[in-house]
Amino acid sequence: MSWQAYVDSSLVGTGHLDKGAIISVAGDSVWASSAGFTVQPEEMKTLVAILNNTSGAVDKAHADGIHVGGERYVVARIEGRSIYARKGRTGICIVKTTQAIIVAHHGETAQAGNATQTTEALADYLIKAGY
Repeated sequence: MSWQAYVDSSLVGTGHLDKGAIISVAGDSVWASSAGFTVQPEEMKTLVAILNNTSGAVDKAHADGIHVGGERYVVARIEGRSIYARKGRTGICIVKTTQAIIVAHHGETAQAGNATQTTEALADYLIKAGY
């Protein structure tokens, strides 16, 4: 399956998420994304720093929030491989695998728990597949 197919089928296709992207674990390239959902290079670098627990990155994220797709989100929690954040009634779930970072966005009508479960399940699958 192509990276784009994972975004289209395994994330957006579930109905729990409305857009998503898969980026490299180094934060230097976008492997696939939904139309109109662009994770900027600086945003990718910030996400990598947070997920790698780089000095001060987690505290800064909790204090200032994070930016994804040009939008600012308030961090709800950061747990190991995952970042959960909200903007009003929408939110994002970001999960690191061995070689990739999944960035998934849910809309106002979606349940955050379902969106999180869908994103984490794809991450588990990719890790088992060596990615």
